[in-house]
Amino acid sequence: MFKTYLTAIFLSIFCALNASAAHSVSLLRDPDIEYGLQQLAEPILRAANLNSDDVKVWIVNDMGLNAFIIDNKHIFVHAGLVLQLKTAAQLQSVIAHEAAHISNGHISRRLANVQRANRAISFGVLVATAAVLAGHTDAGLGLALGAPGSVNRVLLAHTRIEESAADQSALRFMNAAKVDPSAMVEVFELFIGQSNLSEEHQDPYTRSHPLNRDRIRTINAYAANAPSHRPDAKQAYWFSRIQGKLSGFLRAPQWTLRRATGSSDVDLMRRAIAEHRSGRRGTAKKNMAQLIEAHPNDAFYRELQGQILLESREFSAATKAYARAAQLAPNNALILGGYGRSLLAQNTKSSNVQALKILQKARNLDSRDARILRDIGTAFARSGQQGQAVLAIAERYALQGNMQNAAIQAKRAEDLLPRGSAAWQRAQDILDAAKTP
Repeated sequence: MFKTYLTAIFLSIFCALNASAAHSVSLLRDPDIEYGLQQLAEPILRAANLNSDDVKVWIVNDMGLNAFIIDNKHIFVHAGLVLQLKTAAQLQSVIAHEAAHISNGHISRRLANVQRANRAISFGVLVATAAVLAGHTDAGLGLALGAPGSVNRVLLAHTRIEESAADQSALRFMNAAKVDPSAMVEVFELFIGQSNLSEEHQDPYTRSHPLNRDRIRTINAYAANAPSHRPDAKQAYWFSRIQGKLSGFLRAPQWTLRRATGSSDVDLMRRAIAEHRSGRRGTAKKNMAQLIEAHPNDAFYRELQGQILLESREFSAATKAYARAAQLAPNNALILGGYGRSLLAQNTKSSNVQALKILQKARNLDSRDARILRDIGTAFARSGQQGQAVLAIAERYALQGNMQNAAIQAKRAEDLLPRGSAAWQRAQDILDAAKTP
C-alpha cells in the first residue's frame, strides 16, 4: 500500500457535495514534497500578507482534480491535480486561489455559518469548528474533515461571488510574486469542460468552485493585460521534484522507468523509487548512492535513502542515513519520525532509549502525525511506561476523530498514570471531550 512509502495521516472525509457518499482518504506527509510546496507557496503567501510558517500546503492522496481549504492554516491539493499540471506557475495559481479564500475571510465566515446552521452537529465538527475559530487549527483539522455531508458543503463549497473575488485577489498575488497570471487561464482550461457535465461526472473542484463564462472572460482579460513573468528556475526545479516523487510512488514502476530516462537528479530519484518498489533493491540503493554523492548535504535525499534501506530491512544502515538527514534538518518532524522508526526497528536497549528521545522531539514539533504517535507508543511500551504508551494510542484515535476508541484507551491510561500528572490530565481531556454531546 502507498502508506508504506509516504507517511500518511488517515482521515474520514465526506464527499463535499454528496451527503450519501463517503470515503477515506489520506494526507501524503513527505518532508521533500512539503518543503518543495513551501518554496512554491512562500512568494504567493507573502503577496497575500499570509505567513508561510503558519499556512501549510498539504497533498491529499486522491487522483481527482481538486483543491480546498477547511481553515485558515492549511491548503489541501489533490495529488491527481498536482500530477495533471504542467508548470510551477500552474500549481502556484491553485495555491493563490485558495490563499485568496483565506485572505478574503471566506472560510472564517463559513465556519461561523456551520455553528449557526445546525445545532445538532456531531461532537467532532463542534470541536473542530470551535478549535479553528479559537485559533487552534491543528486540533480541529482532522475532526473538521469528518464533517457530515451538509456541514461539509458549507465548509467546502464556495459561492460564485466568493469565486470571482478569489480570482481577482489570486491574480494580484501572482503578479506581485512575479508569477505569470496566464497560468491561471491554463488551469481553468482543465475545468472548462467539467462545468457542462452532470454533477456525478464532474471533478470535485468544479463542484466546489463553480465556473461560469464571466469568470473565465475576466481572468483572460486580466492575463492579457498583465505583464508577463519568466519562469523562475528554482520554482521550476521544486515543481519537478514534487511531481517526480509523487509520480514515483503513485504510478506503476514500469510507467516511471519508461519515462524517467534522463540524467537529471529528479529522474535519478524517480528511478530509485521505481526500482525499490519493483523489488530491485540493489539498483535502487546504487541510484541513491549516486544522488547522495552529487548532493551530500540534501537532507531529503538522505531521508529517502533511509526509507529505502529501512524497507529493505537494513536497519543499521537506515539509521545512519536518517541520522545524517536529521543533522541536516534537525527541526523536521517527519525526518525525525523516520529516524525514530529506524531506531525502533533495531530493537536494542540503547536504540529504543534513543528512539523515545527522538520521537518525543518529533511529536513536540508536529503532534498531528498519527505514525509518530503510534511509534512513540511503541517506544514508551518498550521502556516500561505503559501509561504513556496507552495515552499515545488514545491521542492517535482522537486525532483521527475516533472518539469511542480514544475514550476506551484514555480510561486505561487514566488508571495507569500518576493521578494529577500532566499525562493524566491529557487523558482526562480526552475523556471529557468524548462525553461532550
